[in-house]
Amino acid sequence: MKRPRIRELGVTVGRLPPGPLNAITDVPGVRVGHCTVVEDAPAVVRTGVTVVVPRDGGIWHNHAFAGLHVFNGHGEVTGAHMLETHGTLCSAIALTGTFSVGVAHEALQHYSAPNYGLPVVGETSDTWLNGRQRNLVRKEHVDAALKDAKGGPVAEGNVGGGTGMLCHQFKGGIGTASRVVEHDGARYAVGALVQANHGRREGLRVDGVPVGRKIGADKVPLAGPSAPAKNSIVVVLATDAPLMPMQCQRMAQHGSAGLARSGGGACDGSGDFLLCFATGNNVPLDRPTVGNLRMVHSDKLDPFFEAAAESVEEAILNALTAAETMRGFEGRTAHALPIELLRDAVRA
Repeated sequence: MKRPRIRELGVTVGRLPPGPLNAITDVPGVRVGHCTVVEDAPAVVRTGVTVVVPRDGGIWHNHAFAGLHVFNGHGEVTGAHMLETHGTLCSAIALTGTFSVGVAHEALQHYSAPNYGLPVVGETSDTWLNGRQRNLVRKEHVDAALKDAKGGPVAEGNVGGGTGMLCHQFKGGIGTASRVVEHDGARYAVGALVQANHGRREGLRVDGVPVGRKIGADKVPLAGPSAPAKNSIVVVLATDAPLMPMQCQRMAQHGSAGLARSGGGACDGSGDFLLCFATGNNVPLDRPTVGNLRMVHSDKLDPFFEAAAESVEEAILNALTAAETMRGFEGRTAHALPIELLRDAVRA
């Protein structure tokens, strides 16, 4: 039976309305694809790759303004310096395990415009379930995720790059959510997709309720290494609003409020990266010397910041509720967040 999303349990995160799908694909033109790699022989493999593809696949030639915020830098996002310098995203975004970054980067490079652009690949470590030497993502897996990329509902939990991930010492993975912002007579979507592999059990909060304290190790065994602080999250935010690069960076910064509200973001050894891209302006590869651009005035950005925080918070909770118990490397078991215990904790 499919596990429920957090909103289906009667939990409403924040005040802004979600989009029709409550997913990053509510942003027009955004596609998401997964390739999940699960094997038991000859080796135990629990890994995969997830891709976020803007502009219905046209991102390679019509770039998007973007910004990156490093909340805590114990990890890797490739192309980060180019994002900071130029403020543009010129590739699909791949999310995978730590030791598969190189393969994913090389695979995406084949789709880039000739001699232009660095692919963006974010990572979190799946080595507890997958094993350090079991990161068997190959080019064909990245190609399969890109081929799978589509609009519509997004698979969550134990899929793609989230296959082997943990969250608050439960099973974690991929989660998504969205919000609708009304501005100056127009409606814009803000969506988030997370690869959640972070957090201590006692820190988990659901709409402000300290759920992690109520569902301790005495009720559900803790998943992960003895030092769970050495985990990470990568957040991809998207919007169709006309934002400039610095505004995208500020959106990413405010998305970290959603990480904090759900109980994360307090570990020295965690790699917490948030990237935001905006498709409200066209930035073609063969752009003219002088272009016409639009932007939301900075003093009107508060609802967008709120949308970023709310969508990140709900995406993390959706990753938790969607994920299923998984047994992996050396028989280690990551237990899913029990839905009935979650209901009881929130009601209490």
